[in-house]
Amino acid sequence: MPNALQALELEKFLPYRLSVLAQLVSESLHDLYAQPFGLSVTQWRVMAALGRFAPLTASDVGQRIVMDKVAVSRAVAGLMKRGLVERATDRSDRRRASLKLSARGRAMHARIVPLALGYEARLYKALSPDERRGFDALSDRLFAHATALRGTT
Repeated sequence: MPNALQALELEKFLPYRLSVLAQLVSESLHDLYAQPFGLSVTQWRVMAALGRFAPLTASDVGQRIVMDKVAVSRAVAGLMKRGLVERATDRSDRRRASLKLSARGRAMHARIVPLALGYEARLYKALSPDERRGFDALSDRLFAHATALRGTT
């Protein structure tokens, strides 16, 4: 148990460092698709999830991209309005609707994916191949452990 008088060194605090790194990477990536494609971070994440796992319900999308229902719902509405996402009602359960990218959405997704992968490749140049494998393994372990901790709090 930490001492109550112990100072929190924010610059060394893992949750803070991960948050800042994630924000910086997200903003840099966003710069690649925001202006040319007119997408928000959440809209792109919805499209990325649908591009890989469709069909999904809005709730499934939220779980995949770890975002709340309201943000996902707004993003989906904006994407549908632009004709990038289609909704289909489940025939066996009319209350459920699945989402998928439209032809126009798939075309946009296909243009953005190489930009995203190129950015990832440039980012990973800071690490050697061995460091990357180690980073990936450590990230997977931290993700799993954080998920487990969240379930116990």
